[in-house]
Amino acid sequence: MKRVVLYTQKKCPHCDTAKHYLDQQKVKYRLCSVNEPRGSKELASIGGRGVPTLKIGDQVLRGFSVAGFEKMYRD
Repeated sequence: MKRVVLYTQKKCPHCDTAKHYLDQQKVKYRLCSVNEPRGSKELASIGGRGVPTLKIGDQVLRGFSVAGFEKMYRD
């Protein structure tokens, strides 16, 4: 399985949706808050500007959609 990192921030309903989906599917992931300087820097290093952003293996998914996640995660 591919490594998954979920970049989020506080009070983001779309981030909560992504977290809930990953938990429901029992996908192991690392949560990275962009409210922390380290998280913000890490997101910028992969070219991300908004949240939620997911890093799935070597690919980056900006925003969250089940179809987009499944395609990157399963391929």
